[in-house]
Amino acid sequence: MAKILLIEDEAAIRRVLVKILSEENKNYSVEEAADGLEGMEKIKDEDFDLVLCDIKMPKMDGVEVLEATKKLKPEIPFVMISGHGDLDTAVNTMRMGAFDYISKPPDLNRLLNTVRNALDRKELVVENSRLKKKVSKNYEMIGESEAIVRIKELIEKVAHTDARVLITGPNGTGKELVAHWLHQKSDRSKNPMVEVNCAAIPSELIESELFGHVKGAFTSANKDRAGKFEAANGGTIFLDEIGDMSLSAQAKVLRALQENRISRVGSDKDIKVDVRVVAATNKDLKAEIEKNNFREDLYHRLAVILIQVPALNDRKEDIPLLVDHFTEKIASDHGSNKKEFTDEALEILKEYDWRGNVRELRNVVERLIILGGEKVTAEDVKLFASKF
Repeated sequence: MAKILLIEDEAAIRRVLVKILSEENKNYSVEEAADGLEGMEKIKDEDFDLVLCDIKMPKMDGVEVLEATKKLKPEIPFVMISGHGDLDTAVNTMRMGAFDYISKPPDLNRLLNTVRNALDRKELVVENSRLKKKVSKNYEMIGESEAIVRIKELIEKVAHTDARVLITGPNGTGKELVAHWLHQKSDRSKNPMVEVNCAAIPSELIESELFGHVKGAFTSANKDRAGKFEAANGGTIFLDEIGDMSLSAQAKVLRALQENRISRVGSDKDIKVDVRVVAATNKDLKAEIEKNNFREDLYHRLAVILIQVPALNDRKEDIPLLVDHFTEKIASDHGSNKKEFTDEALEILKEYDWRGNVRELRNVVERLIILGGEKVTAEDVKLFASKF
């Protein structure tokens, strides 16, 4: 059932529009408001799939209703109803976020097509929001230890800023989860997050990968190609294992951070970019600076906010929560029932030395689910998890 709110001060037009919409689709539930103020109260109290709103009204005009709703419930599509003299205002409301406008007296086909399209758009927005929440769960950090709570609090504080973040910690601790969570909680979440594994790209290709190249810049450059910074424009670029980046690439990254500009390999043309940089490393960058392997000025540019992800051995109290999370995820992936771990099994897992951190624990949990009994017992753990 699609809930539609009609805000119109002329009773005759309200009657006509309600009749048209009700006859068009029995699944349309139409509510009425005689002025902008009454309409705004209804929007505050209820959830609507679409608002049809006149522009000129007493107490609160349509432009004011649109502005207020975009702050309160931005996902609701607005279709403005404009009189003959309101056309310029109607066009301006679309710049403010209105879905469309219809003129008085309303053309039947245009009205119904606009309503259908607006409702389809709302459904798409809701579905995207649902998928985004689902994706967010995939990147949520699991744990209630003091270190993880501190990281979560820090993410909440800095996510909505453009402050650059450097994430440190051993391999397998979940540094990429922190990066994804930062992006998804940021104002850039509707735009791309582009990941670059600096350790996986040969040093001679890293600059081309990051900044792109022009045709003829090197032997295999047979056409122009955009780099990762351009692909991430408006969003976030995640530079994983940045401690493995070459010094020449570091110099270009530093310039990009200082000037918000990059240039493709083989070109002297500057390209303006708007990118938030999040970086991660398992290396001690201060030690790398002492060895002249990493630029100190780049380190200070990246480490505006420093997030240190602890080793699993330093937060073993989180292991039962992690095991529960992994068993649920694995059951969902395999299309099977979720297996339980006995308390004794969990206690033994908490005693292990997790040198491979969370990544290793996840692999062990999957092995135990596949090879263990209906319930994963202490005996299963001793038999199948002790041989790493």
